[in-house]
Amino acid sequence: MTNPDGMTDHIRAREEEHFRKKDRELIEKLRQADAAAKARRALEQEAGLHDPEMLRELDRLGFTPDTIGLLPLIPVLQVAWAEGGVSSAERSLVVNLARSRGITAGSTADRVLNEWLDHRPPDDTFHKATRLIAAIIDSPDSGALHLNANELVDYCDKIAHASGGIFGIGRVSQEERAALEEIAAAVKKR
Repeated sequence: MTNPDGMTDHIRAREEEHFRKKDRELIEKLRQADAAAKARRALEQEAGLHDPEMLRELDRLGFTPDTIGLLPLIPVLQVAWAEGGVSSAERSLVVNLARSRGITAGSTADRVLNEWLDHRPPDDTFHKATRLIAAIIDSPDSGALHLNANELVDYCDKIAHASGGIFGIGRVSQEERAALEEIAAAVKKR
């Protein structure tokens, strides 16, 4: 049936459905944008970083408010992976360090950590994370991460000594030493 405005009931129904669909899509986009903004604010608070570019970098590296506690472990993992694999002694130290920093067994962060212990993160992740850590160390508000350059380098040094030499004592490989020097230079450069 054609209405006075020249539209049939069928066309009007299709038009109304089209606009209802568009409204639902817009509402969903707004919900997603709101959730993303809340996650960004939480990440900012946890990391103690306020620079939008650095927050985007954390996001690009896959960090969330649930996994940001892993950020200080990235240099430790870099040293652990320096020789191409993570020994059981290194793995144990990394996991113990994670537990001491509040990463609980079975949590999202713990699952990510185990993935990184099983599969080496890309070099780019190590370098970008270390740059972000240096910025957090320099920040007057280090958020919930409570980072200290000397402690971080000490953790890395313990990992380097975990599997070397006789009974794990006394030998740090050249690869581990190079990783230690790179990390120390990045986080202590200020």
